[in-house]
Amino acid sequence: MESLYGELGVIAMRGCEGFVNQVDEYLKEWRRHDDDQDFIMHADCPRFGSGEAKGLLHESARGHDLYIVSDCYNYGEQYKMHGMMVPMSPDDHFADLKRVIASVAGKASRISVIMPMLYEGRQHRRTSRESLDCAIALQELVAMGVSNIITFDAHDPRVQNAIPLNGFDNIRPSYQMLKALVREFPEISLSSDDIVFISPDEGAMSRSMYFASVMGVELGMFYKRRNYSVIIDGKNPIEAHEYLGKSVEGKDVIIVDDMISSGESMLDVSEQLKERGARRVFVFSTFGLFVNGPEAFDKAYEKGIINKVFTTNLIYTRPDVLAREWYAPVNMCKYVAYIIDTLNHDQSISSLLNPVQRIHKLLDKQAEKTAQQLSIDG
Repeated sequence: MESLYGELGVIAMRGCEGFVNQVDEYLKEWRRHDDDQDFIMHADCPRFGSGEAKGLLHESARGHDLYIVSDCYNYGEQYKMHGMMVPMSPDDHFADLKRVIASVAGKASRISVIMPMLYEGRQHRRTSRESLDCAIALQELVAMGVSNIITFDAHDPRVQNAIPLNGFDNIRPSYQMLKALVREFPEISLSSDDIVFISPDEGAMSRSMYFASVMGVELGMFYKRRNYSVIIDGKNPIEAHEYLGKSVEGKDVIIVDDMISSGESMLDVSEQLKERGARRVFVFSTFGLFVNGPEAFDKAYEKGIINKVFTTNLIYTRPDVLAREWYAPVNMCKYVAYIIDTLNHDQSISSLLNPVQRIHKLLDKQAEKTAQQLSIDG
């Protein structure tokens, strides 16, 4: 089936090359292209010594259906400015994305941006005299000709109200997280008697509610008690986490959130759950930033406070985290390839966005495996 929007082209922004290469392998396999053919179009943003840059596209994009993959949080990439190596900030990555879109010069039939972690996604609302950065960024992309914006686990998906007449898909990797958990712990029971999902705060409640509702298991929540009279590092410090929910004693618990920033809140919640008798503590977090490094998680793992942390490969993960025993990556390349392939054929991605059937199939398979193990042990 041919696309109405022309030949497929995928562009990897700086730092996304490895991810896009894996996506391309799936696309070639499904479309049976020769090994020397691919869907990758090459672009880069060379910089002058002053730090200024320009977007450069190395092939013609005329008539193409373009998908540009951008990780605005890859600080592992650097550029030279005034003789110094400078790590790329989210602002640098977003500016480069706009440069590449500008280099296409309106010749593409359609442009879609795949931005796994939404640029300025945490600056999504106004609570005082402050900017609305995420809304402005989305409007900038649309003004430049972007038709669709595809993101994962947006901090607040309501920010799409800034571009109500354009495509905005917010995708959660729920099934992929469960699949990774079962792969790492084949013996785990996912029944309501053995597992509880925990929201670390009120903002993450919908994520845990989804798992609990689909799987038919218990749900608990912590809420943050903050000191609103003090501002430290731009936010009100958390004084305590208070728990709301049923007992977790003797059960495996899974804490679900969109991101791990410093990880302090996550580890505090994990410690409280262990004090309440939780058997094992797992963490599902779409994005692992680990802005203060992995050392705090090392100590928590050594003390038995956490058992495994699952984050996706949708954004850059520092090498020292990848090497940790407590860390497990969740590969999303095949899923992203499915999304690109489906959209390029002008088909609905509703089935990809709603993984209920796949989750139920995984639960049935795991329940059967658990029952067989119990019969052997008995």
